[in-house]
Amino acid sequence: MSTTPINGERQTLLAADGYAIAATRYRPLQPQTRRPALVVAGATAVPQGFYRRFAEHAAARGYDTLTLDYRGIGLSAPPSLKGFRMDYLDWGRLDLAAGVAAMQTEGRPVVLVGHSYGGHALGLLPDPTQVTAAWTFATGAGWHGWMPPLERLRVLFMWRVLGPILTRRAGYLPWSRLGMGEDLPLDVYRQWRQWCRFPRYFFDDPAMKPVTERFDDVRFPIVAVNALDDAWAPPASRDAFMAGYRQAPVRTVTVDPRGSGIGPVGHMGYFRPQASALWNDALDWFDTVLGQAPQPAQAAS
Repeated sequence: MSTTPINGERQTLLAADGYAIAATRYRPLQPQTRRPALVVAGATAVPQGFYRRFAEHAAARGYDTLTLDYRGIGLSAPPSLKGFRMDYLDWGRLDLAAGVAAMQTEGRPVVLVGHSYGGHALGLLPDPTQVTAAWTFATGAGWHGWMPPLERLRVLFMWRVLGPILTRRAGYLPWSRLGMGEDLPLDVYRQWRQWCRFPRYFFDDPAMKPVTERFDDVRFPIVAVNALDDAWAPPASRDAFMAGYRQAPVRTVTVDPRGSGIGPVGHMGYFRPQASALWNDALDWFDTVLGQAPQPAQAAS
């Protein structure tokens, strides 16, 4: 990892519907070594600060990098989520789209790194031609049947018992009380629960056909990485979802934490410092796709 200090710059993006999205931009220290622009598409209920170390590392490798909070999350949340209405799809088709548009400057290509929901959002972008390539971590279909038995029971209890009780009382899903991440808007919770009923997530929901048909517009290359110890998105879950990118060249990579030297990964460990080797895999691949020589992180001055 780089030891060069790279400070993020707070920015406000305006989505197509006028909603203000809080973002942070990490610029390379040496402009002449800039790689393409990189946008991080985060997971459900995960604030952008979780991806800071990865963003700093990418910037040290020459990538002008942007993180953002989807509406209703982190710095993009209203004072109260009670009564806050939105569509779960807005995170991709409006919020992430605003991030991609903001980074389309100076004629540079834009690449994406997605975590969990971030891999779903690739197909929700209104204009996928604005993206050159994408690398995803932990993207899966969300169906409990793909999960290990114990995790399956926990998730079913969440969807069928605990979630309904908590949302009825609060008017949103107070996940922070459970140590599960940021609180979630009620509409996000309801749509997420609905699609997790299906083995192939929203691809199996007949009402979502007009949306999922647009996944055929995604034609840029994708690498999808999932760890064997990821209880929420094991490789089988990944394969079920990524099959929806029917026209895109998708390569899947399965990480065995026992032999990788990076320790336990789970669903969140892909962006912890011990997984920096995975970060370099992604950045090296982007360099290869774009015909550039891989570049080491800038040394500390």
